[in-house]
Amino acid sequence: MADKKTISKAVGSDHKTIDSYADKIKSAGSSQEKTAWRNQFTWALARHAISEELTLYPSMEKHMGQEGLDLTNVDREQHQAVKDDLYELQDMPVDKPEFMPLLDRLLEDLHHHIEHEANEDMPRLEKLLSREESTQLADQFEKIKMITPTRSHPSAPNRPYFENFAAMLAAPIDKFSDLLRSFPAEAQT
Repeated sequence: MADKKTISKAVGSDHKTIDSYADKIKSAGSSQEKTAWRNQFTWALARHAISEELTLYPSMEKHMGQEGLDLTNVDREQHQAVKDDLYELQDMPVDKPEFMPLLDRLLEDLHHHIEHEANEDMPRLEKLLSREESTQLADQFEKIKMITPTRSHPSAPNRPYFENFAAMLAAPIDKFSDLLRSFPAEAQT
């Protein structure tokens, strides 16, 4: 099982991928390319956030008790700021003057959240999980991403079990709409 990802590595890998998509938006040579990477960025970040909320946060609350609940409350607040910005960004024309400042603000909020996870959440949780439990949680995190919404829905509930229900209602609509959006050829795995 040594070759399987722990939850820390799975979440961290997603963070790097999401950052690479943001870099592609910034370096895109045309509006069409920028739009495709914006769609890819939205797709990845929306799935990531909901998967964390459905897998990582319940595990933190279960294994860490009140401390886990306190940490996930902070995480949910940070996610809400990112989701609000992503909701605004996901359909904004990329040539609009407000687009890049909004992307920068979203990334600033996201990186603040990533630091919190890397420095607070993950080290504390990993101490309490066996390697097997951590890899199982990582597998669950990856599987959940396959069935979650692919767009930001900031007004949707972000607490279990209402969140699960809302996500399952939004996901098919998002996935159908994705068929009508442009994406970069080398992405969306």
